[in-house]
Amino acid sequence: MRRIVLMAGLIGTLVACGGSGGDVKPMRAAGAVSPAPLPVTLKEPDPDVRRGLSPEYTRTNCAVLKCVALTFDDGPAKETEVLLRILAQRGVRATFFVVGRMVEENPEILRRELQEGHEIGNHSWSHASLASLSPDGVRAELGRTQAAIKAHTGYISTLMRPPYGATNERVAAVARELGLAEIMWAVDPLDWQDRDAAKVRRRVLEQTGAGDIVLLHDIHLSSIEAVPEILAGLAERGYRFVTVSQLLAGTPVRPGHSYVERSAT
Repeated sequence: MRRIVLMAGLIGTLVACGGSGGDVKPMRAAGAVSPAPLPVTLKEPDPDVRRGLSPEYTRTNCAVLKCVALTFDDGPAKETEVLLRILAQRGVRATFFVVGRMVEENPEILRRELQEGHEIGNHSWSHASLASLSPDGVRAELGRTQAAIKAHTGYISTLMRPPYGATNERVAAVARELGLAEIMWAVDPLDWQDRDAAKVRRRVLEQTGAGDIVLLHDIHLSSIEAVPEILAGLAERGYRFVTVSQLLAGTPVRPGHSYVERSAT
């Protein structure tokens, strides 16, 4: 009887998601707390339970699961609202590296990102190339954005991403001073260059491996259009979608140090 109930729920989910098996959200009982980041293959009994791992432990423990962190740069923008709907429908959490001046333009979208369980990182105030600035210039770009995020949400970010990936010892020193780890990426589908959803989807699916941080931009609708199939394709391969902090949990994350992925060790 339990198997029949599970199958009925799965069929209902497929219909709601347009028929793509990769978009299936995990089943959970009424009154349960927040769902797992992405689908769990239904088996009897669950393999994680057989290994003695509780659902809470396996949900985000990227030391034992195949995890990937999707990250989105340059917002919050009006296009971000489309992306948030897609992520919410699939129970996926991501990390948004926000530009300070965009925060001031769209504070309500920033608040929504946090309310829906996403993580916020600092992407400078004006998308300047930080490596070309003096320490005071870097401090102004990052510090002003930190202040804007806190003013509108009360949230204090512990992550930053230098625009263009441009960093050096001066940038790292200021990041360390502000308590910010530098988050780079392992997968770059060049979505800013090729505004083609099919190319973006193909590159992400071909290049992504366990523990990777994926770079995308929520200011481009072509990138957002690629997200449903990216989620479906990676989910079919057993990946869980987590925030950067969830991905790196249990590993040393130090302000001023740079990270592109979760190390296998």
